[in-house]
Amino acid sequence: METGCNMLLLECPYCGVKAEETELSPGYEAHLKRFGPGSSDEEFEAYMFARKNPKGVHFERWRHSYGCGKWFLAARCTATLEVFGTYPAQVGEPPADIIEKIKARRPDWKGYK
Repeated sequence: METGCNMLLLECPYCGVKAEETELSPGYEAHLKRFGPGSSDEEFEAYMFARKNPKGVHFERWRHSYGCGKWFLAARCTATLEVFGTYPAQVGEPPADIIEKIKARRPDWKGYK
C-alpha cells in the first residue's frame, strides 16, 4: 500500500534488522565532545545546547528501541533521508567506507568536524 510519505530506514549494525524510524529512538548528534565536572561554563553550555543541525549530511545517534535495544550511529542526509551507512556507537569517528560514500555522492561536503 502506498502512503505517499517517506520513512527513514536504518539498518542496525548489531542485529542486521532494517528498521523504520518508528522502531528507533533518536539520540541526536553523534561524535560530540562531552564536558562535565571541571569544564568551564562555556564548554558545558556548548555541549548541552549547541548542535550543528545542518541541512545535508549529518551524523546521529539512534537506539534500536523495539529490537535489540542497542545504540548505534548513522550518517544520513537530513534533506533527502538518504542513508550513507550505520556503525557501532563505540566508534570514535565515522568509518572510512562511509566517508568515501558521502564524498562520492556529495563532492562539496566539508567533512564531519
